[in-house]
Amino acid sequence: MFCALNGAVRTPCRTSHRHSPATRTLLPASDVVPAINNAPPTVRKTPSLSVPADIIHVMVSAPATTVLVHSPYLGPASLRPLAGALAALGQPVLLLDLRVTVNAAPVHQRLIGMFADAVEDSLVEGELVLVGHSGAGPLLPAFADALETPVTGLVFLDADLPAPGRSWRDDAPADRMAHLKSISRDGLMPRWDRWFAPEVLSAMVPDVRLLEEIVGEEAEVPLAFLKEPRPTVAWTGPCGYLRLSEAYRTPFGTARDLGWPVRELESHHLAAASDPDAVARPLTDLITELSTR
Repeated sequence: MFCALNGAVRTPCRTSHRHSPATRTLLPASDVVPAINNAPPTVRKTPSLSVPADIIHVMVSAPATTVLVHSPYLGPASLRPLAGALAALGQPVLLLDLRVTVNAAPVHQRLIGMFADAVEDSLVEGELVLVGHSGAGPLLPAFADALETPVTGLVFLDADLPAPGRSWRDDAPADRMAHLKSISRDGLMPRWDRWFAPEVLSAMVPDVRLLEEIVGEEAEVPLAFLKEPRPTVAWTGPCGYLRLSEAYRTPFGTARDLGWPVRELESHHLAAASDPDAVARPLTDLITELSTR
């Protein structure tokens, strides 16, 4: 089954963000954050009907390298524990750091350009599967289109789905847009952790050191990002969805209705950081299923 994410193909404008060659290092075991909860979240499998570049390149035998793309509002620390858990399962992983591109408009085009540069600079070989968390999800088709390296599948990890030609504002509740506008200063939204009460994030990531690292990487993203039309790029390859939190039940349901392979955890939006093993298992299962389509 293939994705129904069609539109007029547009070659993205790659803003020049060239970097020194990306370093490649083995992921140290200390980067693998153990599960916080005593009992892992319940996984439910739905029948067939989730630089400078901080790059982790794990050279193991596998059909495709998993490229982890963090939310525009967060940084690689939000996915680094998941990268370690995937590596422990024998999955080759590439973790990118795209933060520098989100501090000025046009954010979408800057992200696409730096993504392509970072993958090229990593010297990764072979086929790729792109995994986009949260706000990175709508850009996955454009990311794939910007690469010369073959992409065999897209996985949306607790993420919005592509909406070609439409902005976040077009589909968001009016009161939510008004709230974000009211708390923005000089055209910049506050860092993501300041959108919530402090106890909300600490409940999701009890590890104080890890939470400090995640918060320290957050960017002040231009409010204009929410008004930018998303890229109009065709994608006809396989897609999958891994839901982590209740907030993303609607796009999860849409993915399931499209016939995509899907998985779901009863967890939270930052489970890839605080409970990476629980996320890595269904994600690996999903990637394996995509490879057979």
